[in-house]
Amino acid sequence: MNKYQKLATAATAALALAGAAEARELSFAIGHPPVSSLVKGAEAAAERFNEATGGDMTLKVYPLTLLSMAETPGGLREGLADVGTVMTPYFPAEFPHTNLIVESSMILETIPGATEVQAPAFAAAVVEFIMTKCPECNEEFAAENQVFTGGAGTTPYVLNCTKPIVSMEDLQGARLRIGGANWARWSEAIGAAPITMSGNEMLEALNQGVLDCIILSTPDIYNFGMGGSVSHITKGAPGGAYFASVSNMNKDSWNELSPEQRTEFLKAMAFAAASTSVAYQEGAETVEAAARENGVEIHDAAPEVIEATKAFIEEDRQNTIAYFAETYGVTRGEEMLNDFSALLTKWVDLLGDADGAEAVEKLYWDEIYSKVDIAQHGIN
Repeated sequence: MNKYQKLATAATAALALAGAAEARELSFAIGHPPVSSLVKGAEAAAERFNEATGGDMTLKVYPLTLLSMAETPGGLREGLADVGTVMTPYFPAEFPHTNLIVESSMILETIPGATEVQAPAFAAAVVEFIMTKCPECNEEFAAENQVFTGGAGTTPYVLNCTKPIVSMEDLQGARLRIGGANWARWSEAIGAAPITMSGNEMLEALNQGVLDCIILSTPDIYNFGMGGSVSHITKGAPGGAYFASVSNMNKDSWNELSPEQRTEFLKAMAFAAASTSVAYQEGAETVEAAARENGVEIHDAAPEVIEATKAFIEEDRQNTIAYFAETYGVTRGEEMLNDFSALLTKWVDLLGDADGAEAVEKLYWDEIYSKVDIAQHGIN
């Protein structure tokens, strides 16, 4: 090998080392098990992002290993993860404006046609609201050193129980695990006993007899491995949906990204939101059928429970506005819920003819994610 060949070889090696040094892997913490729809959607989105960036900036998903659901906001704030799935209802004091909207999901029960598109419609309405109509929501995330970049929704919340819980009589004193303040208020209104705990604790509590039921979407019963512990499912109450901020990013990490990388990240997260939400929507019937085959009894809530739930939804709007104003100083509650209700109706209509995750993703990108000002959103 002559002198010039040696120099060329050395230069090539130096460039390779420089490229390796410049490459950045973003850690993505999700407190769900690897089999969950949320993790699968995030992993597919990570592949898209990694391909789009050519490996200069990559994303790696850590399901249930890096941070639990309860640990994620603090872990994001301290930089223990670059990206994380945040369940804002677990943190009422930190995210009051966001939770006012997220915990008003039972509005869905009043919108014709919502059930058929509930998961993707609720996700879209929340994301569009936070991105376009709620500067306070974004300030809440910024105060926790994170940037909101989208989220996913679920199918209706139902009663997943170890015994039949169908009538008002059955519900009296029943111990119900709840994942948000709205379901706690509903539980108390109909005479049950709400119990708050992390999603990572549900299976053990169910198996130990601490709980009679878990208020949760049916796909999540299987996402969290509780299919063998639930023997009765009651549909029709309480209703509503859950919203997860799927891909909040540490603010410092977000500011490291170039404008092009931020755009590619949002494209990937529009895909994650669509694929996850559609997986919930399409998976509900499949999960219910599998549950029946495994001996789970499926019930419809008794008429008096449905009527009591309707009455609760009507009364809860003003109670929610008053509660968030008095407890957390949320001053725009009425305006916020009016705007959000309009967005919910818009998205139920928009998604009525959408067929599959690809069509939903296109709507998400065209209507919301493509309109985010990446030069301003989350930038110091």
